[in-house]
Amino acid sequence: MRTEIHFASVLFLSATLGVFFASPGHAQAQLAVTPASVVLNNPEATQQVLVRAAGEPGDLTRTVRYEMADAKIAIVDASGLVQPRAEGKTFLTVRHDKLETRVPVTVTGLKTPPAVAFESQVMAILSRAGCNGGGCHGKAEGKNGFKLSIFGFDPAGDHQALIAESRGRRVFAASPDSSLMLLKATGQIAHGGGRRLTPESLHYKRLRRWIAEGAAEPQARSPRAIVAIEVEPREQILSFGGIQQLRVTAIDAAGKRQCVTLDSHFESNAGIIAKVDPRGTVRGNDVPGQASILVRYLDHVAICRITIPRTGKTFARPVENNFIDKLAWNHLSRLGIPPADLADDATFLRRVHLDTIGTLPTAAEARAFLADKRANRRALLIDRLLDRPEYGDYWAMRWADLLRVDRDAITPAGAVAVTRWLRKQFAENRRYDEFARAIVTARGNVADEGPAAIYKSIVTPEDLSRSFSQLFLGIRIQCAQCHHHPADKWGQEDYYALAGFFTGIGHKAPPGRGEIIFPQKGTELPHPRTKRPVPARALGAAPVDFTNVPDRRAVFARWMTAPENPFFARAIANRLWSHYFGRGLVEPLDDMRATNPAANEPLLEELAKHMRDKKYDLKAFTHTLLNSRLYQLGGPTLSAAKGGDKAAPFIPDDQNFSHAQPRAVPAEVLLDAISQATGVPEKFNGWPKGYRAIQIWDNRMPSYFFRIFGRPVRATVCECERSNEPSVAQALHLMNSEEIMAKIRARHGTARRLAMSKMTPSEIVDELYLSTLSRYPTEPERAVMLRVFTEAGENRHEAVEDVLWALLNTRGFVYNH
Repeated sequence: MRTEIHFASVLFLSATLGVFFASPGHAQAQLAVTPASVVLNNPEATQQVLVRAAGEPGDLTRTVRYEMADAKIAIVDASGLVQPRAEGKTFLTVRHDKLETRVPVTVTGLKTPPAVAFESQVMAILSRAGCNGGGCHGKAEGKNGFKLSIFGFDPAGDHQALIAESRGRRVFAASPDSSLMLLKATGQIAHGGGRRLTPESLHYKRLRRWIAEGAAEPQARSPRAIVAIEVEPREQILSFGGIQQLRVTAIDAAGKRQCVTLDSHFESNAGIIAKVDPRGTVRGNDVPGQASILVRYLDHVAICRITIPRTGKTFARPVENNFIDKLAWNHLSRLGIPPADLADDATFLRRVHLDTIGTLPTAAEARAFLADKRANRRALLIDRLLDRPEYGDYWAMRWADLLRVDRDAITPAGAVAVTRWLRKQFAENRRYDEFARAIVTARGNVADEGPAAIYKSIVTPEDLSRSFSQLFLGIRIQCAQCHHHPADKWGQEDYYALAGFFTGIGHKAPPGRGEIIFPQKGTELPHPRTKRPVPARALGAAPVDFTNVPDRRAVFARWMTAPENPFFARAIANRLWSHYFGRGLVEPLDDMRATNPAANEPLLEELAKHMRDKKYDLKAFTHTLLNSRLYQLGGPTLSAAKGGDKAAPFIPDDQNFSHAQPRAVPAEVLLDAISQATGVPEKFNGWPKGYRAIQIWDNRMPSYFFRIFGRPVRATVCECERSNEPSVAQALHLMNSEEIMAKIRARHGTARRLAMSKMTPSEIVDELYLSTLSRYPTEPERAVMLRVFTEAGENRHEAVEDVLWALLNTRGFVYNH
């Protein structure tokens, strides 16, 4: 009898812990099932269980067999989702091979269920079905006379729209099944959004019950209000084709937990690596890398980080030039992705010139560098480039784009003033934190050299706050202007609190010229819904007391550049990384949030620390980036991974920096490169001869070349405004443009000069390759180009022109590799 009691106790304990030993022969094998017990407390409650082998990382949720002891009390489907049927207790048996475990199941609240909560349970259904999305009833004007708040940020307003509008036909408590809300959602009446629910679904039953209960309005301070969500697992390693079921748990104000997996929205940020379906089932593809699965429930978000490595694949770690390489090799080793070999000297020479100073190396510079045999020739070249005047020109142009230095908005005098100031800051290598503070707190006459004129193109407190947030903090807070940010923690309160720093900016026109920007007493901005003043405060910080503070912006600038600020150093580190490596560690580069983690989080953290350690010295930071072996890698190759496969296939990798990515050359840089290669400077309308495109401050100067090659119009602070997408128009312009042909055929251009020289055809081909591609031709290339000279006969100048034209139209010329 004591043995039976002991066995029953062990069985109960095992079931409670979710672990059951199948047999003495498998004493060490066990299944881990979570949660340890299932409690369903209303008719539409569900519980997703997760199953794995204890001590093993793999997910067994969709491969085990489930059996409910009493199907009259609860049922379970093949994916492990448990649903109630009647009040009572039973248990769920989970089997895998010879292993099994039991999970207690309790069902309550079916006879007298708690009332459906509109602010959480109903709103969650509307959000998951897409009813309040921007493409449906959530857009500004609504749809077909029915408007909901975007992403459900205003439950009270949505309740009013459902109950009071359309003569009360949307919700009909006397006959719930006759409610338009249900008839249209199930497709029983024509609905522009199509069928969203089925009458058998739990969501339909919950909506129907809410209507039958009298369609209760939202409770502002209900203990059932959701305060947080959790996703399980938070991280998972999958094999190629592996599957992982996610579970989402909501936590209410009273601390109670409930499964909301069926009510949540799931989205992958890298579908090529891992996809996720509406039930939260993640499926890995055959591409190694990392994907973040965004989980959204109401206005709460969380992520699950999925890693898919090439298991069993190793490679010999290349040398480490600095900490960047160490952390990059660590990451690639974990994924089983071998890095490419080092780029050859010619590729590095052209890449570093175009990236750093936006200027093509000359033939003489290329010839000298390729002949240099010193071991440190690359480091010496980097030092020289960072000291060249073109560095200031190029980065002044880049930041003029970001700061919206638009001639029409800030006047030509203002555009000149800001551009000159920017060029000076980069030429003198001003500390970035000082540079950013000077912009945020700019004052004075917009016609004087300085950044004050940007306050004519970015004017309102809202525009200023969201622009500086995106530019200097990497946070796109503009979504929170009208509703809670759909993928971040910021809400309307945060948006208007941040804008409160920029309400005290005065504008006045003095006699004579220009306009003066000056600080004055600011005011708090009203919340658009409550109309109550929102105290100014920084993101995640406490409200500010502005007593005896003459300029609110100075408080914001101090907070922004403070060492403890979690955003500032990361944002500029990621921005510079994106410029030199072709994409950010966080992408988009100015959308940094917990739900959009870095491709290599330890590396980004160390880069941010390095930026602070270097005291925001941009040249010193750039020096570290360019001297890393990672920056100097070549493009994708089919070479075997050392220590791995003998014939390793090409591994697609667009996010882990295992090889260099080809990037289209910016419009201004490309035009300068064409002018330099042809030996004919571009003549800009109204500008003295000799100015280069990267020096032109006039963003409104008419130019078909700039337009088709994607020069930004400076309407936003987003890097994405510059378009680098190739197009047919670009190809046709390079091939057929009269302007480019005129440069190639110019009497004093490169082609004519070489044709009239005593150089042999082979030497001319070398010179043209060095002038355009910064390298010598391969032997097959040389043979093809020399054939052009042979076929041209005595028309040597035509042969030179043809070779130069061909090189200007190669992918190698218009892309930086």
